[in-house]
Amino acid sequence: MEFFTSLEKILKTQDTEEKITEFSLFYKAYHDKQLSFYHDSSPIVFTSPSYAKTCRIVDARVIPKRTALSTTKGKALLIHAIAHIEYSAIDLALDHAYRFRHMPQKFYDDWLEVAEDEIRHFLLCEALLKQHGYHYGSFDVHAFLFDVSQKSLDLLTRMAVVPRHLEASGLDANPQMIQKLSKHHDSFAKACISTLETILKEEVSHVQKGDYWFKWACQREGVDPEKYFDIVEKVLPGAKKKKPFVNVKARQKAGFSCKELRLITDQECQE
Repeated sequence: MEFFTSLEKILKTQDTEEKITEFSLFYKAYHDKQLSFYHDSSPIVFTSPSYAKTCRIVDARVIPKRTALSTTKGKALLIHAIAHIEYSAIDLALDHAYRFRHMPQKFYDDWLEVAEDEIRHFLLCEALLKQHGYHYGSFDVHAFLFDVSQKSLDLLTRMAVVPRHLEASGLDANPQMIQKLSKHHDSFAKACISTLETILKEEVSHVQKGDYWFKWACQREGVDPEKYFDIVEKVLPGAKKKKPFVNVKARQKAGFSCKELRLITDQECQE
């Protein structure tokens, strides 16, 4: 098995169960050092997300708001949205490992580990959906994360935009979702909270990895890491604007400085 060829095949796989099974076999071979590496091959640019045949993709502006958390469908809509983020994150982590060649071994170790985490998170969400009569694909989705990945095809931009910005934004959103769900005391709400707490705890390390490789890329390319938000703004205009809530503690643990955090929040931050 060749590392990059195998990853390309997994990334192209459209069936969710098949993709997860293929990754499991690949990851075992990787750990057992049974893979060869041909770094001089060229990565392809994907034209559509792997979930295109599983989910109906619509404009993000027409996705229903997930506010009716007192209903089973409302909670299912929320968990489906999380499942979609996690499934998209599987492909993003795999694409990091696939797209960037001649990197230190730790780079591939890190992003395959993240992919394994994202698969576990996705399966947690999918199990909750199935328990309540739904599945991944029951609701419309948008392709925002895929579209962003296609706008960040160099290492520096990708590490800044995806793990260090988008996943860090998830650290902010997750506690707010938990707070809203905590107003409901049914078993579905409690299971949702448990799942979100697990994801929140484990996603910090993903942002840490993004922080490490962003700074590594900055050093390699002679870029000041303080230019982080300028890099992100080229792909996601408005990324530097003040946010209503920032998970300062989690972001600091993941590598953000108070100087950076003061750009996006007025919350207290201590070095």
